[in-house]
Amino acid sequence: MPRLNPPEVDGMSAHQRRIHDAIASGPRGRVRGPLAVWLHRPGLAEHAQALGQYCRYDSSLPARLSELAILTMAAWWRSSFEWWAHHPIAVQAGLDANVAEQIRVGDTPVFEQADESAVYRFVRALLETRQVPDALYQEAVQVLGTESVVDLVGIAGYYTLISMTINVFDIQPTDGSTVSFER
Repeated sequence: MPRLNPPEVDGMSAHQRRIHDAIASGPRGRVRGPLAVWLHRPGLAEHAQALGQYCRYDSSLPARLSELAILTMAAWWRSSFEWWAHHPIAVQAGLDANVAEQIRVGDTPVFEQADESAVYRFVRALLETRQVPDALYQEAVQVLGTESVVDLVGIAGYYTLISMTINVFDIQPTDGSTVSFER
């Protein structure tokens, strides 16, 4: 049971409704999950959703890599809604379903592609140590490019905010399913 339900559309202020409609008419096509809860504070929703739109749709990383980073964040935060929402997108974007499963259960995935390995190890190092070692940073720049490394850090930061929102307000998958992490 969520701790906070989204505001009712009929009762929204003009600011809330403007942000709601901007989200619904954008690439997401609907308002749900943390974005819906943020509408309680439309200023937050406005700016956070704009950052999210950039991170998800406009970053220099191909969808396969950005979705890998998102799944890595979702597993770290044990954010069921985020995993539920992004797992199918990641697989459709070309991430191996077995790699995704290894991430979900807390195993270290075996990657066939160097860019996927770099993204995963970079995000995990950032999460685990709050730093990225010089050698890993240089590898990521070499494999991904400087612009993509900047975008990767932005994705990690944004999906930290997303995951915190999901976990604090107990936002669950809308179809009633559950996602468990680690074995």
